[in-house]
Amino acid sequence: MSEDDAATASPRTSRTLRSIIQQVLPGVVTLVVVAAGARLLAPYVPVTPLLLAVAVGAVVANTVGVPDALEPGIALHALLLETGIVLLGASVSLAALVAAGPQLLLAVVAVVAVGLLLVELLARVAGLRRRTGSLLAAGSAICGVSAVAATAGALDADESDVALAAGTVLTFDAVTLAVYPGIATTLALDPRVFGVWAGLSMFSTGPVTAAGFAYHPVAGEWATVTKLARNALIGVVAVAYSLRAAAGSDESAETDAASTGGIRGTVAALAEGLPKFLVGFVAVAALANAGLIAGPARETLVVASDTLFLLAFAGLGFDIRADQMRAAGVRPLVVVGVAFLAVSGTAYLLASGLF
Repeated sequence: MSEDDAATASPRTSRTLRSIIQQVLPGVVTLVVVAAGARLLAPYVPVTPLLLAVAVGAVVANTVGVPDALEPGIALHALLLETGIVLLGASVSLAALVAAGPQLLLAVVAVVAVGLLLVELLARVAGLRRRTGSLLAAGSAICGVSAVAATAGALDADESDVALAAGTVLTFDAVTLAVYPGIATTLALDPRVFGVWAGLSMFSTGPVTAAGFAYHPVAGEWATVTKLARNALIGVVAVAYSLRAAAGSDESAETDAASTGGIRGTVAALAEGLPKFLVGFVAVAALANAGLIAGPARETLVVASDTLFLLAFAGLGFDIRADQMRAAGVRPLVVVGVAFLAVSGTAYLLASGLF
């Protein structure tokens, strides 16, 4: 690039950056205000700042609504949550994870398998479309709306199926986020047991993390780790659904092979499905446990993670919309509800028995 080109590109880049900041700033300020308010009010109400931040966002979204100018900034809450999870690695003991590793992975695989098969079966009994049942199965068994979106691509599902499945998942996210910490408090559950139970049975990463930390910091760490293990299976599930869809089509074997991409395509799909923040979480945890992140640096990352979680949960509340829950319909709610009760009970027995 010549000097003239560089001189021209620099102002253009600056204008683009300013434009992006102007777009997201109002929403980010809103998240900061909600988070700060939740932190200030928490000592005077019987809920944690995290749940209070979620509640405030949900109330605002379902009463006065969210102005369009705030949407871009509020939408950053997903990125804030993922960044917070990455930094959470600084406070996690790898020794404890390694000790629990085999039984935790066994519990994750068992619960995911049961969840997938049960929702698929119940969806057929209820007369739901096959693709709808598969989207509901992936969303409830793996990682909520993210799994719905990933599986929709593999199944070439239409927008109505995706909207229905997403609405159902979000309904259970809202209900379980409100109910799980209360159950844990009533039963006086061990924080690690509750964290593993929430991580195994709740649907989306945000509510799982919020519920865990709302009960106890240790519960939050185990809930997040367990949920990340479930999230890591999304690539496997997406590939499996893609292969099933290809095998069930009437197209030629050549077309099927092209759609699946053979071994190379399968590996690429698995890599694409692996959440990037999971990789970051493991990297930070490894550095911290190796002593490369220690002392004030480690404490700073822990504080930053807590702050990002509070901001992310403020944004999470704005995503809880009553109209989406109403649009989900009764049959999907019943299907997922029956499966959830069975999976949640199984997950609780596994968590209390193994941990």
